[in-house]
Formats: sequence, C-alpha cells, structure tokens
Amino acid sequence: MTQHSRTAGLLRRVVTTTAVALVASALVVGCGGADSDPAAAPEKSAAPTPKETLLAAVPDEEDGAFRFAGRDSEATLSGLVDPAAKGMELTHSVKDAELGFTTRMTFRIVSEQVWMKVRFTGTKGLTGLPKLPERWLKLDRARLTDAASAPVWEGPDVGNTGPLIEAATTVEEQGAGKYAGTIDLTAGNAAEVLEAEETRALGASAKAVPFTAQVGPDGNLTRLTLQVPAAGKRKAYPYVVEYRDHGSAPKVTAPTGAAAQDAPKIAYEMLNG
Repeated sequence: MTQHSRTAGLLRRVVTTTAVALVASALVVGCGGADSDPAAAPEKSAAPTPKETLLAAVPDEEDGAFRFAGRDSEATLSGLVDPAAKGMELTHSVKDAELGFTTRMTFRIVSEQVWMKVRFTGTKGLTGLPKLPERWLKLDRARLTDAASAPVWEGPDVGNTGPLIEAATTVEEQGAGKYAGTIDLTAGNAAEVLEAEETRALGASAKAVPFTAQVGPDGNLTRLTLQVPAAGKRKAYPYVVEYRDHGSAPKVTAPTGAAAQDAPKIAYEMLNG
C-alpha cells in the first residue's frame, strides 16, 4: 500500500492472497531383483528443500495473533496481526526534518473496517497542526480521495516475505534455522515489493539481491533481511521484516464505546492532503 505522507509504503501487500503449496514427492525404494514386490516397498517423503522450509514458515491464516516490525530506506512500521479476526494494527512514526515535531499514526483494521489514531509530539512553539480527538477515529473509505491507499486486510504476511522467498533463485541452510541466498526482484510478485523506479535503477543487480532469514524453533519465520544495493542516488539499505510472539500477542478487536468515534472532517482533510 502506498501511503504518501501518511504511512509509508514499507509493508505493501503485493497480492490479495499468497497461496503456498508445498508438494512432497514420494520416493519408492525397491530392493531390486525379479522377486521384489513393489506393493510392499516402503515409501519415503523427500526432505523439504531450504526454500520449501522457508515458504512453509511464512505466516498464514491458521496462525494465532503475532507481532511484526519492518523497515526500509524511508520508514519503520510496527504492529499486530490477528489472522482469525482478519485484523491488524499498523503504527508509523515520522519526524519532520525541518520543524522537528513527530507524527505517530496508527491504523487498526478489522476486516473491511478501518480506524485511525494520530498523535503529535515535540510541538512546543508550533501552531497550525490539526487538532484531532485522542480516540480511535472510524474512517469512511468513500470520503478518502485515494481510498485504495488506506490499509485493508489482505492476509497475514504483511511484510511480503512469501513473494520474496518465492522469487529466491538460491537458498542455503547455514545452521539451525538460519538461511541465506539471493532473490530476483524482477520476478513474479516480488517485482512489486519495491517501487518500480527503484527496481529499474537497480538494473541487473535486481536479479540477485542477497537475503538472510531466520526460522524459530516453532517453525515460524522470525526475520527476513533483504540487502538492497545502492541505485542511482539512493544508498544501499536493508529491507527488514520481523515476526514474533506467535499465538501470544494481543488479539486485534474493533474499538467500541467511548474509545471510538466517527472521524471528523479535519481527519479527512489531513488524509486527503
């Protein structure tokens, strides 16, 4: 999702649903010779490749609530994901380089509904900032100029780790739960993880971008780091996604009662620029 100045496009979803099918091939091992009985031969499943193991570790709809964090060259996001509720909470903070104040914006999404909470800090001596209620502000997408930019529930893999791993051209296991390899950022849905201009600027190097990944003892992906090389005027930077606290993180629920209200006109004026 591209959020302009509201929330950065760090954790854009590139597909509505990422389906990962891991098919284990069965090897029939015979004893050889004319008297061997194929029907009685034992069957063994092929061990999953490192890439298959990583894909299986990507969050899916069966997971319990978990926390996530992510960052790229321009932004940092953190929050919660609750697949059972089709809910997530995204928090983004950005400091104004010129005036020095910080805007902390949080979106809460439950299915098709979205709420927003905004807080400004470091504003001493400043005037003109919008005065918003401190409650959760329920947004009407029809009143947003760019409704498509507002976050929606599109699946639990908010960091796009599935499309990235699917585009991996090499994956090696480097120890218990540790993996490394290269990803082709021009392939499939991985091509949409970065902005198109940035991918074009990377040129041939976009086809073999190094990455590392970590899978926890519970089989869940805990971290993926993509080392994006320098391109044009942009310096090299890490694209990082972290997932943790699977099954123990707080659930995401719709704010109710005095904790929420409909967003006032000034909230839409801020969002619509």
